[in-house]
Amino acid sequence: MNSKSEASAAGQAVNSKRILSIYDLWVLGISNSLIWKCRTKAILNWMNESLTSNHLDVGVGTGYYLDHCSFPNASVRLGLLDLNPNSLAAAASRASRYAPETYQADILQPLPDQPHRFDSVSLNYLLHCLPGDLNSKSTLFDHLNQWLNPGAIISGSTILAEGVPRSLSACKLMNFYNEKKIFTNSADSLEELQYQLQSRYTDVELKVTGCVALFRTRYIPSTTN
Repeated sequence: MNSKSEASAAGQAVNSKRILSIYDLWVLGISNSLIWKCRTKAILNWMNESLTSNHLDVGVGTGYYLDHCSFPNASVRLGLLDLNPNSLAAAASRASRYAPETYQADILQPLPDQPHRFDSVSLNYLLHCLPGDLNSKSTLFDHLNQWLNPGAIISGSTILAEGVPRSLSACKLMNFYNEKKIFTNSADSLEELQYQLQSRYTDVELKVTGCVALFRTRYIPSTTN
């Protein structure tokens, strides 16, 4: 495993079965509402606006959003991509009604060929857990593009450290998470996120709620490629 994979592994290792058992309560319940000031319902609504019935979720957590989201019809193809086997198992179990395809992979590394591409992809609370700065970890979009059909919708959410309002409690918790390598977002800014998205896509939508940035764009392959 190369250095990037080792760094990625460090960021996702916190998601043990024990931590995942309290994730929804602590992260999606308490932290989102009281610390990050972006209710989970707002993230879910944002995701719902971008869903297709041929969907890939990256950085799956506990599968909460997949369990509560509203796909446009009953015939759903769902893919789950994560480096952490505990998260993959938890999300696959929670979304078992969709018979999801599971892929264990490091999104910061080139992905294997995908013959059946997706029409939408969600990345909730993934970027701030990845190692490096936004310039390096945004390579995930280049890797993801190879798994997407033209016109596919890319949406997600991430906690930022700069360019967004942060309470004292948000600053303290974010600093603690960065010290423990749970987050690597001390230099992540709204300006840099916008730049990384706009350098790759022509239609970028950004919305800030608390210290969370909600983003959405569409994959249009370059005609020069």
